[in-house]
Amino acid sequence: MTEPQRVFLVDGARTPFLKARGTPGPFTPVDLAVQCGRPLLARQPFAREALDLVILGCVNVMADEMNPARVAALRLGLGERMVAFTMQINCGSGMQSIDTAYRYIRSGSHDMILAGGAEALSHTPLILRQSAAEWLGRLGAARSPMDKLKLLGDVRPDFFKPVIGLERGLTDPITELGMGQTAEILAHRFGITREMADEYAMQSHHRLAAAQKGDALKGEVVPAFGPDGTVYDHDDGVRPDSDMAGLAKPKPVFEKPYGKVTAGNSSQITDGASWLIVASEKAINLHGLEPIAEITDSEWAGLDPAVMGLGPVLSSTPIVQRHGLSIEDVDLWELNEAFAAQVLACVAAWDHHDFCREVLGFDAAFGRIDRERLNVDGGAISLGHPVGTSGNRIVLHLANAMNKRGAKRGIATECIGGGLGGAMMLEAVQ
Repeated sequence: MTEPQRVFLVDGARTPFLKARGTPGPFTPVDLAVQCGRPLLARQPFAREALDLVILGCVNVMADEMNPARVAALRLGLGERMVAFTMQINCGSGMQSIDTAYRYIRSGSHDMILAGGAEALSHTPLILRQSAAEWLGRLGAARSPMDKLKLLGDVRPDFFKPVIGLERGLTDPITELGMGQTAEILAHRFGITREMADEYAMQSHHRLAAAQKGDALKGEVVPAFGPDGTVYDHDDGVRPDSDMAGLAKPKPVFEKPYGKVTAGNSSQITDGASWLIVASEKAINLHGLEPIAEITDSEWAGLDPAVMGLGPVLSSTPIVQRHGLSIEDVDLWELNEAFAAQVLACVAAWDHHDFCREVLGFDAAFGRIDRERLNVDGGAISLGHPVGTSGNRIVLHLANAMNKRGAKRGIATECIGGGLGGAMMLEAVQ
């Protein structure tokens, strides 16, 4: 058997995350992928032909952009012979693109892969109701003008009220629970209060605002240029003046009137894209590249969709165990902020004796993550959660944050709608 190859992250970039504001945004998923792919590739010392493969995570694929990975690859000038395919594993799609690249390169079959995620939630389609679709089918099959005229009498007002595709996409088809409702279950299970969730959300906004003012995002966020010439150069959902008084005002969305999950302490509906260049040691030496991190492990886990928010616990813990580590041995954590209550529930679960014994099989609690090591520059609550992109972004930012802080080891992890979790461990390049 061939010795597994070492796998490195060479470089990466993302667009600003743009908050959806009720109308389709300026960019489609492919537009976003191209906007951040061009400057990333332009700053590389290798020719574009050196890439072996393109993988792109995308959940809400537009009809005009089937297989957006291939469309983006062609628009990026990677050539007709470039193989490109699209991943879909809900919130994990952007991380799955990296993990697939990692496994290809580790096996020795590939040397350098462009792996990313792109999502334009503002372009999520409105869907005809089933009754309206059936009526249109009958109308299309009608043979005579009289038959068509008779069908007009069957038109109902609700035919003209479309189903919001995003709303259905954020509802689990097995449990019929919205993602926010699963966060409410975790809040109840682990005693997460509204005040705790709001305080966490406030911290996320303050940390991202500080990161934008400093150099934490330098080189990571590249500007996007709209069709009308507008320049988008920062994540525009951040609220630097966020405070507890303001966060106390929104009403619970999913469990009225006493729920803990509000629009203020949940991730934002956002458009954005992210790419990472994943390479073998051979490619690094051949092209004289300086990697930003090494991928040393990854894990995926399945769990009850009703508590999908615990996916980070079930996917990250086996990695830590395999390497004989403790929670304290992980210098930085990027845990995607789907909901403040969900993040806090994961932190509480790792420190909960009964949960760790009954679910993880430990004799005692696994430990508590220091908040100073968790999402140090904010997260999806303040910058948004374009679902196909977020898993890629958290890996990219983890690598950059590790370098800026001189950290040795970090884990990026996320919950995934449908009852899944994903995690990836990075280490400083030796």
